[in-house]
Amino acid sequence: MHETRLATHLPQTVEPRNPGLALDLDWVMRATANRSAIERRAATLPGRRSVKKDHQAAWLARAVSMIDLTTLSGDDTEGRVRRLCAKARQPVRADILEALGLEGLTTGAVCVYHDMVAPAVSFLEGSGIPVAAVSTGFPAGLSPFHLRLAEIGESVNAGAQEIDIVISRRHVLSGSWQALYDEMRAFREACGDAHVKAILATGELGTLQNVARASLVAMMAGADFIKTSTGKESVNATLPVSLVMIRAIRDFHDATGVRIGYKPAGGISKAKDALTYLALIKEELGDDWLSPHLFRFGASSLLGDIERQLEHHVTGAYSAAWRHASA
Repeated sequence: MHETRLATHLPQTVEPRNPGLALDLDWVMRATANRSAIERRAATLPGRRSVKKDHQAAWLARAVSMIDLTTLSGDDTEGRVRRLCAKARQPVRADILEALGLEGLTTGAVCVYHDMVAPAVSFLEGSGIPVAAVSTGFPAGLSPFHLRLAEIGESVNAGAQEIDIVISRRHVLSGSWQALYDEMRAFREACGDAHVKAILATGELGTLQNVARASLVAMMAGADFIKTSTGKESVNATLPVSLVMIRAIRDFHDATGVRIGYKPAGGISKAKDALTYLALIKEELGDDWLSPHLFRFGASSLLGDIERQLEHHVTGAYSAAWRHASA
């Protein structure tokens, strides 16, 4: 097996926080997106990049370490969150990890609504696995601004070490970049020491050009990560959108030296899809981003399929999907 990152570290203990910079509207307005070229590039990835056997198992194990194991349902209970946290601590069956030499593998984080933050923190005590809270009126982001700020503070006080905020899509759709910058800056300040992921809800932004510009504004305002989706939109993470956001991250790093993380979320449920996203990250951003402090999957069902693939690698046989439930 190739070396796989096992220890979970908070991103801010590995990478310096993004301090942000003043809004540069010239830079924002220069950002464009050639849809046909982007779609051609994205279409080549699934068939062109393939890893097999031990290499595939190592990549899939690394993908496990990058999952924000998530439950965002109206019927969430402490019991469900307890089971999810147990799965985060032991994401793959112990005998499989032992056979692979990967004892100690955990997911990157557990992501929940505010009401489940305190229970999740309690259930994960001593594990080193952070709790992420969706916030700011998730998923629509349309609650009063002062309440969105207060929600961040409540989740931080409850022990959330990462905050996934949602932007106001109307600012993007109307080209109100200063308003988007000011909003994101306020969210970043409210998070304090907590790591902040900016959810762009790309399926509702209209164009890839809007995605590119919103990505830049969020990073200028201090986002530590940019994230595709809430998982509640009709269109969530896609390879073309990911390519646009990843290249914005690359441009920001080239200009500032600051590494920003990336989180595709929603609709990524198969191990082969995870491998495609990791290949895209490796090709566009490099190996530095192939770690939990700079890349996460927002997923709930992905882990089950990865566990099935790892079991097949060890035993040569597939088990039923129901044997690998997350919670």
